[in-house]
Amino acid sequence: MLTDQPEARFAAGRVLHLEGDARPLTIVSAQPVEDGPGWRVHFRETPDRAAAERLREAYLEIEVDRSADLADGAAYWHEVVGSTVKDTRGAVLGKVVDVYRAGETEVYVVRGGPAGEFDVPAIRDVITTFAPERGELVVDESVLDLAGQAVDVPVLKARPVRRRPRWSRHGKGGGAAAGGEAAGDFT
Repeated sequence: MLTDQPEARFAAGRVLHLEGDARPLTIVSAQPVEDGPGWRVHFRETPDRAAAERLREAYLEIEVDRSADLADGAAYWHEVVGSTVKDTRGAVLGKVVDVYRAGETEVYVVRGGPAGEFDVPAIRDVITTFAPERGELVVDESVLDLAGQAVDVPVLKARPVRRRPRWSRHGKGGGAAAGGEAAGDFT
């Protein structure tokens, strides 16, 4: 389960489901893991450790009330994934394939269009129309500079040959440090 509200989602008595499975998992107790990410959750339907181990690394789902959980104009990540991304002229740039958070901003990973893969920060200056319920995002392509060179493409330049210094910072190897000057005194 991916959530910004783990305390509410993992409260005793809440009912979760394994991804794609309608059988209930009723929370008896839950607590955050002391030394890392994640939560330890005890379900009424898992009577022993062996049953609990089968749930390790599984995604859990919960039925939510969108009106109570989301502000107007907001969407869950899974609702944004799959949306078609267009520029302001209506040309398709690709589809949202993933979402991640960078600081306080969500970022949509777009792939499958003529510009290749690129990231779209979820801010008003970039996204002019946000309509995942229609499967559509419109972005201001001029802000994204999609025609510019990709940042992950290496620029090949001839590297200058690196010469080894005649002195050593540890007082070995000849040069000034071997002549009695203190290592680290490079004046």
